[in-house]
Amino acid sequence: MNKNHLILFDGVCNLCNSMVNFILKKDRKKKFRFVALQSETGKYLIDKFDIPPATDSVIFIHRNQIITESDAAIKIAGLIPFPWKMAVILKVVPKKFRDMVYRWIAKNRYKWFGRKNICRIPTPEELKFFPDITELNL
Repeated sequence: MNKNHLILFDGVCNLCNSMVNFILKKDRKKKFRFVALQSETGKYLIDKFDIPPATDSVIFIHRNQIITESDAAIKIAGLIPFPWKMAVILKVVPKKFRDMVYRWIAKNRYKWFGRKNICRIPTPEELKFFPDITELNL
């Protein structure tokens, strides 16, 4: 994959889409790329990286390594400019506890934040940040 970092997200989840909007806004160097899990590209990546279908997490692909749950959230935050990169301090919290909290939020995200009927459709300006299968350099 190229120098950009790839984030697979739940395209119908309002919380996940808010996270994408936040990262798009804060990522001054434009190093992140986004793929909805429900898209053809998302399905291709799930298959390519042998990601279990029941994975209920944002998935961060960094240097062909799959990172999920709280580790993904912390790694992504660590790559966003200050003050957000300070989230790496959360690594001192035991992973078991961090992932427990992450799974609790993930389990309740539709109830708390709602969901869309269809997957996110990038605006024309955002399209370059949402690669399709032909644009992936894996």
